[in-house]
Amino acid sequence: MAGETDLSRLLQSMTPQLNPGQYVFCCVAADHDCSALHPIASLREAEGLSLVLPREVADANGLSYDYVAAWITLQVHSSLAAVGLTASFSAALAQAGVSCNVVAGFHHDHIFVPIERAERALSTLRALSAAALPEPV
Repeated sequence: MAGETDLSRLLQSMTPQLNPGQYVFCCVAADHDCSALHPIASLREAEGLSLVLPREVADANGLSYDYVAAWITLQVHSSLAAVGLTASFSAALAQAGVSCNVVAGFHHDHIFVPIERAERALSTLRALSAAALPEPV
């Protein structure tokens, strides 16, 4: 099934879900064996391999980090070719004073926000979704 591309429908059906736990961003050497870490996400950069990990995994493996995040998943199946979804929710979060780091998966967008701002982020995303709903007839 193809993902949704219509911005209005995407916003209406975002259904943000807070995943349990705390998450961190770490950087390890590009040749680091990460098989036991089971990262949530990874990205190879010139400086090394960036990993998103549960905080307890990073702590257990002695990995350093300086940002502790909550992980919010937008439950809508968004197309990777959709235009405007990331801009819409990042602008709403910025207006609410919440930084966000976005990882796009094949089916969903995943938003990492400061752990202490998780509830503010959820309420902001829900309000954005509600504002996009069509007026009742």
